Amino acid sequence: AQSGAFERDPQESSTTDEELSRAGSPGSRGGGSTTPDYGEKRLPQALIIGVKKGGTRALLEAIRAHPDVRAVGTEPHFFDRNYEKGLEWYRNVMPKTLEGQITMEKTPSYFVTNEAPRRIHSMAKDTKLIVVVRNPVTRAISDYTQTLSKKPEIPTFEVLAFKNRTLGLIDASWSAIRIGIYALHLENWLQYFPLSQILFVSGERLITDPAGEMAKVQDFLGLKRIVTEKHFYFNKTKGFPCLKKPEDSSAPRCLGKSKGRTHPKIDPDVIHRLRKFYKPFNVMFYQMTGQDFQWEQEESDK
Repeated sequence: AQSGAFERDPQESSTTDEELSRAGSPGSRGGGSTTPDYGEKRLPQALIIGVKKGGTRALLEAIRAHPDVRAVGTEPHFFDRNYEKGLEWYRNVMPKTLEGQITMEKTPSYFVTNEAPRRIHSMAKDTKLIVVVRNPVTRAISDYTQTLSKKPEIPTFEVLAFKNRTLGLIDASWSAIRIGIYALHLENWLQYFPLSQILFVSGERLITDPAGEMAKVQDFLGLKRIVTEKHFYFNKTKGFPCLKKPEDSSAPRCLGKSKGRTHPKIDPDVIHRLRKFYKPFNVMFYQMTGQDFQWEQEESDK
């Protein structure tokens, strides 16, 4: 029962209708600079579809620094929670764009929503999709840490992670663990979209080499490489890169206090069992994407 209640934990930010109508209103910040009152609202041509606690907010903030990108800051949750409101509602949430600009949004729960690929495909089958992935063990702990900050009374990570601790049976129905079985979710997307339309961004490299990952994102979107090294500086306190001062604002943009939280200490045996659990799925994911994210290697270095 505890696990079931935990499973229904809201995504990173549950966006209210009021926030969304503000997001789509003239003058709201829809991109790197203030959104003009001219141009028109278009359905997005590119979506950041996942994954929760992978680095999607960092990616969105970085790509919004590009003058040819306009993006909604809040998560519309259209293809998972608000689909019955219709495409007109969705279009209205978007910022206005000029000819040649790309409209984007990010909702990390799309990647694990069964209906999302079909729904996005029926909106526009040439939609470009971006998935930010990170080591699933770290991602699960980060997911748990976020929920713990909102609900301090929940059971420990160790209790939630196992169906049977003695036998070492991992509870793959717990969302914090299920989200990290990337190969399983990707199969669903590949029924509707070719691999060439999906870009996989490394959440780890987004921290160690943000400019390098952003170069790939800009190439994928067909944009000039404008967001480069000079846009980032490393924040020692937070332990990750931040965007330098955008020209239209007085201060550097760093992710909020909910990012970079200290993780609780997890029993090393639990981490070892989780690594073993994820390893075959990670290998399958590398084969499916043609990219080796080196999560196993990274762990053997520790």
